[in-house]
Amino acid sequence: MPRESGTQRAILDAALELAAANGISGTTMDDVAERAGVAKGSLYYNFSSKDKLFEKLTLEGVGSLTDSLRTARSGRTGWPAIESMVRALLELLCANRALAKLMAAEILRTDRTWQHSMHLLRQEALAEFVEPIRETVQENGTDGPDNVMLIAGSVFGATLMAALDWLVFDPERPLEKVTDSVLYALSGRLKS
Repeated sequence: MPRESGTQRAILDAALELAAANGISGTTMDDVAERAGVAKGSLYYNFSSKDKLFEKLTLEGVGSLTDSLRTARSGRTGWPAIESMVRALLELLCANRALAKLMAAEILRTDRTWQHSMHLLRQEALAEFVEPIRETVQENGTDGPDNVMLIAGSVFGATLMAALDWLVFDPERPLEKVTDSVLYALSGRLKS
């Protein structure tokens, strides 16, 4: 595939907007070409198929999310690292609502040609939560559950769904209030 150009970026941005509005299945290559303002030949030069286009778009989104989590975790351990990553995830999704919708729709799909690549990137993103979760469990003096990756998926999933709920139903609520609410739910204080 050619190196990313302005044309390729325009195509990816158009595909993201359309997929957020109509879903991947409801988005055609004709729609993408029209929205991007490019000829169909240019679209197919950059992406040989709809699957290749949405694979690139989805993997790019999860990759940027992983980078954001890694940066947020840097220099932090335990619960402060989890807090920072939850905040960073909410900020990223708030800044890119179309990506939030696409991720929510695609993260658990198993019928896409890019599912294996998506699974590997998802594992990489969740891995950022694993060590801080282990550290938090140890700080609390308990053995904790044995499936830390499942807990990481729960933290990620709860944050993603809270972000969507916020962005769709309560977009005027400040980011800090949303972050505080998610962290409160994750802290275990609801149990007491």
